[in-house]
Amino acid sequence: MKNTRFCSRRFFLRTGLGALGALALGRRKAFGAGAGGGAESPLGGLTAYQDGPQIWVRWNNRLVASYRAHASQKYPYMYPLAGPVTGRSVTAETALPWPHHRSLWFACDRVNGHNFWQEGIEKGQILSTNLQLVKTEGDLVEMTDRCEWRRPGGPLVMQDQRWIRLKRAGDDVWCVDWHIEWTAVQDVRIEKTNHSLFALRSAPDLAPVEEGHLMNAEGLSGEKATFGVRSRWCVLTRGQLASSHGPAESVVLMDHADNPWSPCPWFTRDYGFVSPTPFNFIERPWELAGGRSVSLRYRVLACAGDTGLQRLEGFYRDWLKETRTTK
Repeated sequence: MKNTRFCSRRFFLRTGLGALGALALGRRKAFGAGAGGGAESPLGGLTAYQDGPQIWVRWNNRLVASYRAHASQKYPYMYPLAGPVTGRSVTAETALPWPHHRSLWFACDRVNGHNFWQEGIEKGQILSTNLQLVKTEGDLVEMTDRCEWRRPGGPLVMQDQRWIRLKRAGDDVWCVDWHIEWTAVQDVRIEKTNHSLFALRSAPDLAPVEEGHLMNAEGLSGEKATFGVRSRWCVLTRGQLASSHGPAESVVLMDHADNPWSPCPWFTRDYGFVSPTPFNFIERPWELAGGRSVSLRYRVLACAGDTGLQRLEGFYRDWLKETRTTK
């Protein structure tokens, strides 16, 4: 009997990306052009709507991304992020043996003794308190969220305000920009930890342990060559077997040059995890006085076709120009 490996993402594609979106057909805060609720256009172009603690983004009525911020979660996260050609997510919502990895997320462990990264909510939770769909216009969706970092029933330790922009930057590129203002409410001390900060868990077939490829901005490949290396970005790409399932697609995570630790050393794993995190490499605890903030920016690309150094570096330079012009 022929041995056929089950691929959940192929099943997801064949059963229709719209099926997941059907779960959100309840109350809609905004749909179509303009967050104020313009004329509905459910089949054409970029559309977005909010259903309580979740925002759905679609292109020609196919699911592109969803920001999830339910009060039962450890922290808010974005899943899926669809490839621009195949529509298959380039990220994984969860994966064993580390089920706390959630696609695209911002979190941290060992914050004043609290754990805002994994384990139960009683150890610490990043709770969304003001999710808003701000704009849906042309090829752009904007959303904001305010989050509180605390143990349930305990005092507020930190808070963050995040601005997220999702843009169709061409037929073969989805661009998601995250700007996070991270504020200490009380004096904060973060011990050395690999469980931090902004992170990405790729879909299995982009990971080197399966058929994918990992590379950083210096052209170094694989976990051994990229782990702990300071870099501007890392990219994970589907391998040779992708040709039988459609065009090769990639996911890229970029660390802004104005972030406090730039150029940041990266925590990378061949199973598909990448994070520009300083806290795994610090020699003494990092401290932030109560009332002080740090501003953090990250860019995530879901792209098809060429993912060579020249093209990705172009996206990175364009991002720097955009953010420094709009400050």
